[in-house]
Amino acid sequence: MRGTPAGMASPHPLGGQLPAVYADDDFAQRFVEGLDVVLAPLFHVLDCLESYFTPALAPEDFVDWLTTWVGTELDGTEPLATRRRAVATAVSLHRVRGTRRGLSEAVHLAFGVRPEITESGGATWSARPLGPFPGSPRPGLRVTLRVRDPSATDPHRLHAVVAAARPAHLPFTAEVTHLLTPEGT
Repeated sequence: MRGTPAGMASPHPLGGQLPAVYADDDFAQRFVEGLDVVLAPLFHVLDCLESYFTPALAPEDFVDWLTTWVGTELDGTEPLATRRRAVATAVSLHRVRGTRRGLSEAVHLAFGVRPEITESGGATWSARPLGPFPGSPRPGLRVTLRVRDPSATDPHRLHAVVAAARPAHLPFTAEVTHLLTPEGT
């Protein structure tokens, strides 16, 4: 939670802006000095307000608040750099949500690894009627995340990310497996 930093001076002290009759009044000067302590952080925030809405510059607690504004799918355990990237890319991710690219980008953002995506559908054309239909008659989506250590990756988190970013009409499976490496490496 944000607070008042100790010793922060107001860039616009109220005591010097009081009418002349209060300039020598000790009580009035001490009273508005107390208000200066309260208003100083407000003036400092307003002086650099745009940096609070820039994911790369915003304070950590404000980045967490921004994630709720832009509708990112985070669980709060991600490193700060990932949360900043999620806020910065939220608009482009929402634009492609429900597509293969959007699903791939969402999983990559959450785990840092590109998934393998297998879909049941397809599209084709034929110069002759009654050509073969592509894909499977049964709709489905399979997302496989290949990582070096599957035990370090939460499969429930993968399931949640895929559920949020997949095409809404497709049933899906999501799995975390070992990264296939060539022999001898």
